[in-house]
Order: sequence, then structure tokens, then C-alpha cells
Amino acid sequence: MTEERWIVRLPRAAEPPYRVFVNGVPQVEGVDYELRPGALAFMKSLETEGRLGFWRWTLMFFAIAGTYRRHDSVDVQYTVGGKRQVATGLAITAPESAGSER
Repeated sequence: MTEERWIVRLPRAAEPPYRVFVNGVPQVEGVDYELRPGALAFMKSLETEGRLGFWRWTLMFFAIAGTYRRHDSVDVQYTVGGKRQVATGLAITAPESAGSER
């Protein structure tokens, strides 16, 4: 049985070396994620808050309620043509058993 992986696609022109962060915490290849062609595969579950509905947004606007859902952010430093680049807040795709793209 294949283990579930949360997939984060790398920018098209991204070349190693990569520095990967989840919520600002450095990640280690082989421990926290695997490098795949054009993507990173994370062993732990990653989640994003998703879109806020009308009522949740309205309650937040009037400072009646906040939002306390889990929201992971994946940032990657990479190279393009020898120059260092940074991509922040990359999209997370959950395994099929965990739901769809988040």
C-alpha cells in the first residue's frame, strides 16, 4: 500500500538547490518531504483554510468572530538561471483519501 502524500507543485523553471519551509519552519528532504519531478511530496498532512463564506467574512468584518482554522503555508527558495528566487504560499493538493485540492 502506498503512503498518502500531500503534493506541492514547484514553479516551472525551479532548479535545485531547494530550501523548503512550512509555516516558516525549515523542512528536511527525506525526513519531511520527498522530491519528485516538478513537485514536493510531504509525509505529514498539510491544510489550507480555503475560502471564507459570506457569513464568516461578515462576522470577521464586524469583529464579531474570527477564524481559527488550520492554515499551512509552503514556501520554497529555488534557483532560475543561477539566480535565487522565492515562491510563497504554494498550492497544496491533498491525497484523494483526504479530499481534493486545498
